[in-house]
Amino acid sequence: MEGPHHYKSPPSGTTRRTALGLILGAPLLSACSGIQQSLSQFSSPFGGGQDAGPAGPQQQPQAVGTGQVKIGLILPLSASGNAGLAAQSMRNAAEMALAEFQNPNIQLLIKDDGGSSQGAAQGTQQALSEGAEIILGPLFAGSVPATAQLTRPRGTSVIAFSTDSSVAGRGVYLLSFLPESDINRIVDYSAGIGKRSFAAMVPDNAYGNVVEAAFKQAVGRKNGRVVAFEKYGADRATPARTVAQALGQADALLIADDGDSVVATADALTAAGANLRNIQLLGTGLWDNPRVFASPVLQGGLYAAPDPSGFRSFAGRYRAKYGGEPVRTATLAYDAVALMAALARTQGAQRFAPETLTNPSGFAGIDGLFRFRSDGTNERGLAVMKVASGGGTPVAGSPKSFGA
Repeated sequence: MEGPHHYKSPPSGTTRRTALGLILGAPLLSACSGIQQSLSQFSSPFGGGQDAGPAGPQQQPQAVGTGQVKIGLILPLSASGNAGLAAQSMRNAAEMALAEFQNPNIQLLIKDDGGSSQGAAQGTQQALSEGAEIILGPLFAGSVPATAQLTRPRGTSVIAFSTDSSVAGRGVYLLSFLPESDINRIVDYSAGIGKRSFAAMVPDNAYGNVVEAAFKQAVGRKNGRVVAFEKYGADRATPARTVAQALGQADALLIADDGDSVVATADALTAAGANLRNIQLLGTGLWDNPRVFASPVLQGGLYAAPDPSGFRSFAGRYRAKYGGEPVRTATLAYDAVALMAALARTQGAQRFAPETLTNPSGFAGIDGLFRFRSDGTNERGLAVMKVASGGGTPVAGSPKSFGA
């Protein structure tokens, strides 16, 4: 992946219109002005790996753009392994958003936290002292509280990229792919096609705990029932036998984990005697993985994820600009910067106020609609995809607007 890039002359045509879609196409603006791979590709689904030692020297802070509204951007640019590569891709995407937005009145104050909470605190303090009105990042869950400790006393909002909803809260909003959104969408869709009895297998970890709570609440909201729910660790065989025995009472089976683990869990269920072709398989956005698409027993499974067309268009522009492939989460940085530019242009002194950020109509980004909740979590308008050997195919599109 190439290093940092500076802007050339502003692009024209569809590229500009893409960036402006966040302003002109978002329901927010009519309301307020008249307005997977996922993180798991380099860490756990909850963005672990924080406080890992940096692979190289910390990158020097840099200011990008010449606008009057200053925005802090904190990423683990010098962190080891794939985390640092992902951070660089997100930085490129942030600069790309700035380049594609017509005459943005913002300046990005880019800080490298090295993948540690101490680095996040240092970068946040530097950005605030330089006049940042809002902080984008950090990426890792363990670093978000260090940033929030400095921003909350000042009433400065944070838009972080962690997938761990436990670090969200007052003034700390998550612009990430949260498992709760995936679960709500796939359960709602399943109920809509007549599924009433559900079984599930999830990992025995923090991600599995979040999925469990969201799943049971979503099934209950639809007046469904959970006939079997099992967690697994290193041993999948025992919980797989329990679930396999209950599948005769179930209409659908949720397996919520990353690609390799989903395949291993499906294999364990098959070994336990389950015929997975006789039940509707359900998953989350982490199913968007070549291993899942290549698995014969997972064919026809349904999962919730952003409509892939937005990312395909973004990735094409990214390749043309940087000569490499973006990480899947690069769109988070792009959308965050484009949103800041749009709000700076349209919302005056209230541009980053909680009331503006949590507008219930939400915003339109590369991955579709999203809105921030007052508790700091988010809701996304997701598509429903079907597993096929050539990749995911849409069976239900993402919504065009949010309900109440």
